[in-house]
Amino acid sequence: MTTQMFAYIRCCSGADDTAAELLAAARNIDPSAMVTAVTAGFGPEFDRACESLRTIYAEVWKIANPAFEHITPELMQKAIAPVFPSGALVLLAHDHFGIDVAPGLSVPLNAAYVSDIVGIDTLAGTTLNVIRQEFGGQFNTHVSCDASSGVVITVRPGAFKCTGATLTSGTIVDVPVECGTLKPRRRYLGSVAASAGDVDISKQGVLISVGRGIQKQENISLAEELAKELGAAVSCSRPVVDAKWLDKSRQVGSSGKTVKPKVYIACGISGQFQHLAGLKGSPFIIAINKNPKAPIFQVADVGVVADILEFLPELTNKVRDVQHDKSAVGAK
Repeated sequence: MTTQMFAYIRCCSGADDTAAELLAAARNIDPSAMVTAVTAGFGPEFDRACESLRTIYAEVWKIANPAFEHITPELMQKAIAPVFPSGALVLLAHDHFGIDVAPGLSVPLNAAYVSDIVGIDTLAGTTLNVIRQEFGGQFNTHVSCDASSGVVITVRPGAFKCTGATLTSGTIVDVPVECGTLKPRRRYLGSVAASAGDVDISKQGVLISVGRGIQKQENISLAEELAKELGAAVSCSRPVVDAKWLDKSRQVGSSGKTVKPKVYIACGISGQFQHLAGLKGSPFIIAINKNPKAPIFQVADVGVVADILEFLPELTNKVRDVQHDKSAVGAK
């Protein structure tokens, strides 16, 4: 089967790794296939985003139209469907926008639809075999679908590692679409920015992140002590915010902030995909959890099976000892 693959990239403010991750997923399906980036928008910021995409993709289909200055998923489903050839394999990020666009896009394309994949088994003939997760990541499901008439797939953010390879001369192709007769039932009203909070976790190089395993608000001081020794900041998962133990500005995840630290220490966090969706840039993940089957261990570079209430004070003391030894050597 000759595969025509396309990655739909939503170009918006703020750089992330979505474009590179979708390319990595496509390469896992068929390393020899040409993968074309498709994006829609309007204005100077959109133009700059397309220039950025051409450093990753050999070809970028640019759909510029004033109707796309503020894109709604409903409009995108109708507008971009005619762009894709019959039998195309289309990948989108499994974020709030991709979740909204992908199902409705598969209908006019007469394509199969698979959501939230975390891995690729094989593309054998016209059968595509992919991997999804169920029950909060406790189990993997192997799904087969008929790709003969095309497939629309949403890819879980962070599931495929960026290759790091870049181009310098990708081609931008202007693709016109007619939007004059399209009347979406939803319209853009405005954007509401979240408050920055006392600490901007999106700009931190090291984050100590606490989850439900911290048990109570008073125990967050254990993470704060470690953060102080490492020159880090404390962040959290949604249950901690829901319990009002930390401010919303500290939350990492799809309903919180997107962060790009070099090191991410997850303390008592199970690792649901909504939380992992907030991690960009392939950070070095250290996971500490007393449940050895916690999904966080599947993405962690280092995993420690331990009770964080006992482990964090020990780790803080060790870090403090190392810092003291360095100071003593420097004094000599």
